[in-house]
Amino acid sequence: MRLNTLKPAAGARKAGVRVGRGIGSGLGKTAGRGHKGSYARTGKGKIKAGFEGGQMPLQRRLPKVGFRSRKSHEVSEVLLYKLGVLDVEVIDFEALRAAGLVEKRAERAKIVKKGELTRAIKLRGVATTAGARAAIEAAGGSVE
Repeated sequence: MRLNTLKPAAGARKAGVRVGRGIGSGLGKTAGRGHKGSYARTGKGKIKAGFEGGQMPLQRRLPKVGFRSRKSHEVSEVLLYKLGVLDVEVIDFEALRAAGLVEKRAERAKIVKKGELTRAIKLRGVATTAGARAAIEAAGGSVE
């Protein structure tokens, strides 16, 4: 056996169909593409993904989902355990902003219970969740 004598097995390689070669070939004139339509055109066989032949496509029939509130930036959340770091007697919105715990564009703050509070604090004019309020009062602090 030599490399120059190697051949594929009989019937393994099939010759391609020659289209558009006259009536006698059986695939003349329209070359098996039928009459008119996008698939009969040159280079136009592909259609856009999601195109449904003019019917309203699925992605436009389904409702829009989701919502991003523009008010979400007005309220900034502050974690409870970060309040223990502040060296201020009364913690209010200005104290939180000065400490950098509140975003610059926030108009209000809300204390959220996460972690433990180690010392008693006095909170004034800041919203809290029910769990955060209970934790502050349990540590000997107060919420006004």
